[in-house]
Amino acid sequence: MLGPDDVLPGVADVVTEVHVEAVFDDGSRLAVVSDPIGGGLDGLTFDGVDSASGGSGSLGSEAPGALLPGPAHDDPAPAVTLTVRNTAGVPVSVTSHFHFFEANPRLDFDRAAAYGMRLAVPAGSSVRFGPGESGEVGLLPIGGERIAIGFAGLVDGPLDAPGAREEALRRAAACGYLGVPDTTEQEDER
Repeated sequence: MLGPDDVLPGVADVVTEVHVEAVFDDGSRLAVVSDPIGGGLDGLTFDGVDSASGGSGSLGSEAPGALLPGPAHDDPAPAVTLTVRNTAGVPVSVTSHFHFFEANPRLDFDRAAAYGMRLAVPAGSSVRFGPGESGEVGLLPIGGERIAIGFAGLVDGPLDAPGAREEALRRAAACGYLGVPDTTEQEDER
C-alpha cells in the first residue's frame, strides 16, 4: 500500500487506476484498483486509535482497496437446464454472459433450446468443460435489448427479430456445430 508520500511528486495524480490480470486454468480475471495511491493514512483511525498517535490496529472497511459486501440477493432460478458434452480434445470454458447458443462448436447440447440464453452463473465467472466431460448447466434469457453481436457470428443482431432464430440455426448447421436439429428434413417438407 502506497501513499502520496511514498511516490515522486505528481505520480499520484497521473496513476489513477492499476489493472492486474491474473491467469487461471479456466481463463483470466481482471482486477481494477481505482485510486491506487490513496491520500495516505493521515486522519484514518485504526480500530478507534488515531494513526497520528502511533497506535496499532486494522483499518477494516476504511482501508484503501477494502472489499465491502454488497446487498444480499437471490440468484434467479435457471429457465432451462441442459446437458452439455465436450467432444473436443481440449478444455472449453464459457463465460457468464456469452450467448450460449454460439459457444464452441464441439460442445454437444440442444442449441435450439439455448438460443437467446446465457449461463445462470454470477457475472464474470465461467463454466469449464474438460475433454470428454459432460455436465448440466442452467441458462437464463439474455436481458436488456437482447442483441447479440460478435460471439461466433451466428446471430449478429437482435435475437428476437423475425427469422433470426431460424437463420442462426441454419448457420450453425452449415458451420458444423453439434446439437443443431437436422434442418434438411424441414426444408424437404416445404
